[in-house]
Amino acid sequence: MKNFKLSLAGALAVVLMPIAAMAQSLPDLGGKTVVVVTENAYPPLQFVDPKTGKQIGWEYDAMDDMAKRLNFKVEYQNTSWDAMIQAVADGQYQIGMTGITIKDDRKEKVDFSDPYIHSEMRMLVRSDESRFTDHKGFAALKDGLIAAQPGTTPFFVSVYDVLDGNEQNPRIKLFETFGATVQALKTGDVDLVLTDGVAAQGYVDASEGKLKIIGEPLGGEDFGFIFKKGSDLVQPINAAIAAMKADGTIDALNKKWFLDYKMGQ
Repeated sequence: MKNFKLSLAGALAVVLMPIAAMAQSLPDLGGKTVVVVTENAYPPLQFVDPKTGKQIGWEYDAMDDMAKRLNFKVEYQNTSWDAMIQAVADGQYQIGMTGITIKDDRKEKVDFSDPYIHSEMRMLVRSDESRFTDHKGFAALKDGLIAAQPGTTPFFVSVYDVLDGNEQNPRIKLFETFGATVQALKTGDVDLVLTDGVAAQGYVDASEGKLKIIGEPLGGEDFGFIFKKGSDLVQPINAAIAAMKADGTIDALNKKWFLDYKMGQ
């Protein structure tokens, strides 16, 4: 799930749709209600606006746009990340969206849409951090602590790319939500949080100078929406994603949320 920085020039790359698909009309879902679940913890993908208390972000705009194109009504609900994939797999919700990385092991439980964002992982630290400047420096800092949510890509990258491959390494402190990991970083309870660059930059922008991003990207992955296995929503959503890429809507959302939007302003 959730990871990695979107470079403003190239890493916001999108998959071009086949020309033949462009000519096809989009499916009509007949105005039915689709329950979409999210965590609201990854700005600017999806989060609660601190000024208005409203749920906003790239994924909300994208889903609302798809609802208009496909003629369905969206009912948004919230749950924690650790419960989301299983809940969608069980049919409790029809679509899950929270910057979920497309991974083969997750495909055993749920179906994924086509990718809608390519992202890279970054290192989030306090702004006064000077003991290390990259993941190798952090690994050498024997008393340094890293925060992560169990079962997420940041957790596994923390284990296998930053530390020693031991999933029980006491240097990894586990939290239920991404917001809790960032709060622990701010208060000095941990020294590093790994996350996708989208979330990292959002928290930096809202931190009033208390946080910063260091080091080079640690890898790249694609985000997709998730569905119960065999869901008849996958094909329509994929068609809408393709149409949004073809007509520039995805590019416009990228500009709005990754370039123009400033957290906390």
